[in-house]
Amino acid sequence: MPTPHAPGSIGWPPDQPLPQAPPGQRLVRVTVQHRNGFIVHDGAEKLRAQAPRGLVPDGTGAPVRPAVGDWAWIDPSTEPPTLTALLPRSRVLKRGAAGERYAQQILATNVDLAVVVMGLDGDFNPRRLERYLALIAGTGIEPMVVLSKADTCPDATERVALIEAAHPGITVLAINCKDAAQVAPVAARLGPGRTGVLLGSSGAGKSTLSNTLMGTVRQKTGEVRERDSRGRHTTTSRSLLQLPSGGCLIDSPGMRELKLTGEELLDDAFAAELSTEVERLAQQCRFRDCRHQAEPGCAIRAALADGTLDAQRYAHYLKLEQERAQAASQREQLQRRAAERAANRGFNQRLVDKRGRH
Repeated sequence: MPTPHAPGSIGWPPDQPLPQAPPGQRLVRVTVQHRNGFIVHDGAEKLRAQAPRGLVPDGTGAPVRPAVGDWAWIDPSTEPPTLTALLPRSRVLKRGAAGERYAQQILATNVDLAVVVMGLDGDFNPRRLERYLALIAGTGIEPMVVLSKADTCPDATERVALIEAAHPGITVLAINCKDAAQVAPVAARLGPGRTGVLLGSSGAGKSTLSNTLMGTVRQKTGEVRERDSRGRHTTTSRSLLQLPSGGCLIDSPGMRELKLTGEELLDDAFAAELSTEVERLAQQCRFRDCRHQAEPGCAIRAALADGTLDAQRYAHYLKLEQERAQAASQREQLQRRAAERAANRGFNQRLVDKRGRH
């Protein structure tokens, strides 16, 4: 039977058929994630929903915590409605969670476009932008860079050229986020069935951009501090908004810490330009096992000395690669321990089955 709801209005791709609903279930999308519950949308109305212990089986049957952007089935007969299962996720954006222990934090799921907003004031930081792009790389999500507050920056064109040279192939816009005409290229990427997510520091202009895309003031905005151009975290939680263009937009709080997960593809993050140049230079080193430190005849050190290889960018690349490798090692250790625990549980269960409990 055709559903009276319209999942296409909350980002369901128009070229994909709707999945067959389980008996008595309804397809919804998670639009807000709270500590003790969720707000979901079925294309016609918003609903408060719950999940047992906050966990819902995913496409593999494993219990996971729903994230903004997830598609899910709910049982509307309960009060409040209960999330019963998540549809398989695609194009997941995540970061390493804050703290010493290794963990991953999902920022948004089922995303098509990631818009990194960076102010052309004290917020401008190409190294931090590289870290954002590292998180996006390899996810299948299209990156876009919006340099906000262009109306206050006399050298906006030069800064656009700087970012474009460092990241060829990525769209870079310098705009006034309050101007609907200047925001139009972003809206054009968020047509029916498309979902975008805004990333950036507090005070960069994410909420101003989302308000202009919405055509109304839906998200709070605030002034930034003069000494460092940082905002006051007027957006405190992620929320999925329906846009007049037919697409959806996930606005998110400013992130103070951007830890890698160990799954990033840094060659993609830094574009082929830097990694290809480093690889080309490495092949010219005198020694095949050159570590590019103090060895004689190192082509990379020579390029750094004469300025043909940007020293700051290369140093940041090495820093991120070291962080990525460390996170990958921590991730592998956790996976190995989990596999060992599962094997031990299986062995103990076989002993119980064979000998019985004592």
